[in-house]
Amino acid sequence: MKILMIGDVVGKPGRRVLRDSLPSLYDQHQPDLTVVNAENAAGGFGVTASVLDELLGNPQIDVLTSGNHIWDKPEALQLIDGEPRLLRPHNYPEGTPGQGWLVVRASNGIEVGVLNIMGAVFMHPALDCPFRCADQVLHNKSKALGVVVVDFHAEATSEKMAMGWYLDGRVSVVVGTHTHVATADERILPDGTAYLSDLGMTGCYNSILGMKKEKVLNRFLRRVPERLEPATGPSMLCGAIIDVDESSGRSRSIDRVTIKEK
Repeated sequence: MKILMIGDVVGKPGRRVLRDSLPSLYDQHQPDLTVVNAENAAGGFGVTASVLDELLGNPQIDVLTSGNHIWDKPEALQLIDGEPRLLRPHNYPEGTPGQGWLVVRASNGIEVGVLNIMGAVFMHPALDCPFRCADQVLHNKSKALGVVVVDFHAEATSEKMAMGWYLDGRVSVVVGTHTHVATADERILPDGTAYLSDLGMTGCYNSILGMKKEKVLNRFLRRVPERLEPATGPSMLCGAIIDVDESSGRSRSIDRVTIKEK
């Protein structure tokens, strides 16, 4: 089976290139499941009801993951309890609205576990240990569930790599999100887990991490608060397509995908 995972969607430009690119991606790769990180989808920060309807109203999107910006829009506290396909990092404390683990049926009829966790290094807020959180989920999951994909939303590449090696052979896929820059280290680890340190960003690349350059530069140069806004202009979709042997849960291949707007 094939799984398409798409990196952090930033604002309206990211949503536009996502919407416009999915048909050609489906024609080319025919994925059975699509997972999109949407934590920056509403103006660069969090999600709103209208953005959630736009994304999940697209039949080609199955699950939305997120990260440290999931609560930036207050309405997310209510939205996430009513929409199980919108995940927040699973290592938030018990009692936090929503969940970060979902078992979803792919279009080929295979059940897939999707786990969203957040790193501990250079990340705010400080959450429970992501490694122990993953252990707990895998210990409790059904033994019949053979395909599991992990969106590890983390800053430090070393922590992402550590998670890949830690889960090698126990999950099908570990991909990183959050840093908005695609890495070139996609590989199949020795025990069959597909790994990529960061999927990259789906948004405007004539920017600083999807935001208007001038506003980010002011933060660095003047050291004063500056309200960030998504950049405008041609955008690019970044992600990866993973081919998984559903009978064993081992990945056969992982390939980066990019689509640039003209």
